[in-house]
Amino acid sequence: MIIQIDRTGTVPNFETTLNQVSSQDNIAGILILSCDQNRFTAAEIDPILAQISVPVIGGIFPEIMHGREKLTQGTIIAGLPIRPDICIIDGLSDMTADYEEAMDNALSDINQAQTMLVFVDGLSTRISDLIDSLFHIFGLDINYIGGGAGSLSFEQRPCLFTNSGLRQDCAVLGLIDTRSGIGVSHGWQTIRGPFKVTEVERNVIKTLDWRPAFDVYREVVEAVSGQTFTDDNFFDIAKGYPFGINKFDSEKIVRDPIVLGENGAMVCVGEVPEESYLSILRGSVPSLVQAAATALDRSKDDFNHVSPVQTTLFIDCISRVLFLNEDFDQELKAVYDEQVDLIGALTLGEIANNGRDYLEFYNKTAVVAILDM
Repeated sequence: MIIQIDRTGTVPNFETTLNQVSSQDNIAGILILSCDQNRFTAAEIDPILAQISVPVIGGIFPEIMHGREKLTQGTIIAGLPIRPDICIIDGLSDMTADYEEAMDNALSDINQAQTMLVFVDGLSTRISDLIDSLFHIFGLDINYIGGGAGSLSFEQRPCLFTNSGLRQDCAVLGLIDTRSGIGVSHGWQTIRGPFKVTEVERNVIKTLDWRPAFDVYREVVEAVSGQTFTDDNFFDIAKGYPFGINKFDSEKIVRDPIVLGENGAMVCVGEVPEESYLSILRGSVPSLVQAAATALDRSKDDFNHVSPVQTTLFIDCISRVLFLNEDFDQELKAVYDEQVDLIGALTLGEIANNGRDYLEFYNKTAVVAILDM
């Protein structure tokens, strides 16, 4: 993999860097990880992407990573030595869309693909349905790695890179014939619960134990944290107290509450199943850093050391950065090997499995993929 970085975040430098990478003889595909602060628009970027002759996949994220550096502005452009088979799934908030049919038609022959890159608009409302469809069609025959693109403004706009331009409310899938190892861990620990989800509309939790969801949540979090919710500090407090969906015999699936809805409802990144059970979680700097190290160890175990690791792809949640602040450097250190190139994105939700467990859409979770390219 050939990796180049533009730290300026300007459109001209993006175009120059993209052309430099894509024009090299041994490049068969392009992975783009870009920062929201660049403020790229479809009008500026679409003509540039249309000129690229190899498949393009990637997204715009709150922040990105290279080595032990976290970037709030700029773009990483990675040239892939293996051609990805790209599929775009539109209507990721469309209640009538049939994702299984769309994927079955577009990706019916996976050939020898061993890894799938999965990037979605992180503010779409049917991400979990897409994940279920992926699992139903492809199962655990391949590894999955990716996450949610978008902005911390929570304003939905074009955020996914394709050869046809910047797209929104869709998913971009890239099948690649390369070996990978995947590791997943989050480090958040239960403080209260479980509470039954008694009313929910996809990613909007309306009631817990037949009470307004925020009433239940506020009682617990204010008592534990010593802080008081006001009209303008919900996210500042909630970033440290996510929900955890209880799963039988496995680590909880984290859901990140991001804004308040009407009548005590809480809006999360990613859907929450009705009649599931949620716990309220809390983390610490040591527990989150250790979780990142655990994710790296699990990725190495999954890779099985058959051949040398060439690239680490780190997909981590932006709300972990907001929680850790200056201590996020410890998390980067925990997954960085100076002998291996590391690139990554700080996302609105993470997508992964490891060839053994059920495919999931995570929040506030560290996902490490090691790639044989």
